[in-house]
Amino acid sequence: MPYRKELIEKLVPAVRLAGDEIMRIYHRNPDAEIKLDGSPVTEADQKAETILLAALRQHAPDITIISEENANSHAIDAPDRFFLVDPLDGTKEFLKRDGKGSFTVNIGLVENRVPVLGIVYAPALEKMFTGSTGDGAFLNEQPIHARKPHNGERTAVASASHRDEMTNQWLAENNISRTVSIGSSLKFCLVASGEADIYPRFGPTMEWDTAAGQAVLLAAGGHVTTPENTPFLYGKDEYRNGPFIASA
Repeated sequence: MPYRKELIEKLVPAVRLAGDEIMRIYHRNPDAEIKLDGSPVTEADQKAETILLAALRQHAPDITIISEENANSHAIDAPDRFFLVDPLDGTKEFLKRDGKGSFTVNIGLVENRVPVLGIVYAPALEKMFTGSTGDGAFLNEQPIHARKPHNGERTAVASASHRDEMTNQWLAENNISRTVSIGSSLKFCLVASGEADIYPRFGPTMEWDTAAGQAVLLAAGGHVTTPENTPFLYGKDEYRNGPFIASA
């Protein structure tokens, strides 16, 4: 739909601004606090969220926003259309300061339980992924597409900080030995841009972790399902995800 492309164009400047703020704080070597769920949060998460929420309220004031750092929003029953915002996905990678830059700013738009628009920005890598249903997917405004496996061989992308035994078992059962590890929603983007073929995830995630990346992957021609090959939908209880398989 044309409005989705226009909405991306309006939101990208704010996403870049949030990324600039994240990098400014990153270079200060910030401390983290621990939230009630045990995950870390930094000043960068909070400053980026303020920027993103202001932009969403300006450009799409009628659409509900569910954001990771706004705990009150997690109690909202999912409407037919809503934003999912993760102002800093990959906070653990952000705090590692390992030079890989595996942390992202994320905005996803869900309609009728399916992500239809996504913006994923990796500010340390200066990579802006965007995608929307019917408009295609892009990396820094250049079109990207999910690929077909070469000679039937597949490369899997897996979590850098949350790799679990169920993932290892699934990879073995599906005869996938080549893997790439990276943090944050960049895992979806590697599949969307043809750098990997599949991303299995069995560990816990929340919908704001995945909506933007899934939207980019879907726009690039990829798929996301449950391990039982049923649709992977949004608006679940507490916005909590179950296992999924993202593939080209």
